[in-house]
Amino acid sequence: MSTTEATASDGVCASCGITGGGDDDTKLKRCGACGLVRYCGLTCQKDHRPEHKSACKKRVAELRDELLFKQPESTHLGDCPICLLPIPLATSQHTIRYTMQSCCSKVVCDGCIHANRMREREARLPATCPFCRTPVPTTDEEAERNKMKRVEANDPRAMDDAGMHRFVVGDYARAIEYWEKAAGLGHVESHYHLSCLYVKEVTEGRGIETNMKKFTYHQGQAVIGGHIFARHNLGLSEESKGNIVRAMKHFIIAANLGSDVSMEKLKRCYAGGSISKESFAAVLRAHQAAVDATKSPQRDAAEAVNN
Repeated sequence: MSTTEATASDGVCASCGITGGGDDDTKLKRCGACGLVRYCGLTCQKDHRPEHKSACKKRVAELRDELLFKQPESTHLGDCPICLLPIPLATSQHTIRYTMQSCCSKVVCDGCIHANRMREREARLPATCPFCRTPVPTTDEEAERNKMKRVEANDPRAMDDAGMHRFVVGDYARAIEYWEKAAGLGHVESHYHLSCLYVKEVTEGRGIETNMKKFTYHQGQAVIGGHIFARHNLGLSEESKGNIVRAMKHFIIAANLGSDVSMEKLKRCYAGGSISKESFAAVLRAHQAAVDATKSPQRDAAEAVNN
């Protein structure tokens, strides 16, 4: 940062040097991108742009990295709203251990669903949602109506689910509309879906325009939001570019949250000398702790029944 910028941060316009809060009550505003300098108006900001541009871009990148490499407290799935344990990660469609309820859009773990079924069976009660106790839909049409009610109520999780349904049937424009609205409401999974949608491998043959700017933005938002697969993919991307340190950081963060895929990747990296013994040992412990945190007797019982 230049001397001018250092001075500006203390209440002086970085361009003309006027002091804020003087006799004329001049109000200085920080640069909206980096926050390093202040300006008395748009004219000074535009005049100073050529001098400030380099430092501004560098600081913006630093701020972005602070967000990208911050260890999230949990994955994008969060906790089961009933047992309050972390929702277990799925490595494929066959290993999903949770279900979104069409009536309330709550993601409930299989353990709580199983316990609720056992309770209803023993008491000879009708089937209800384990969270809100709404009667379980008897037809796919009824379940779909429930979901659309949640969409109309601006429920981002329901919008994301509706977007996936539209994508599966080939209605890509409608899928994007749902996902963009849900992402705008902060839904991490929708950011991930959008990031996957704008790469060439997906857009070809679907009439969707490849957009790497949107891909980068949505991937970043998904990563910051704790999306494990987005994080792992970003790690692979950094590795392919030769940015090994950045790649290792992404794999470590994902493994710390319980990602088996990232943990396996780190095992290979350790064998290749890309990660130290101390760091690898710490990740192993954190990964195991994250996996153990998702276990419970109810979930074990549900898995035994489902398998």
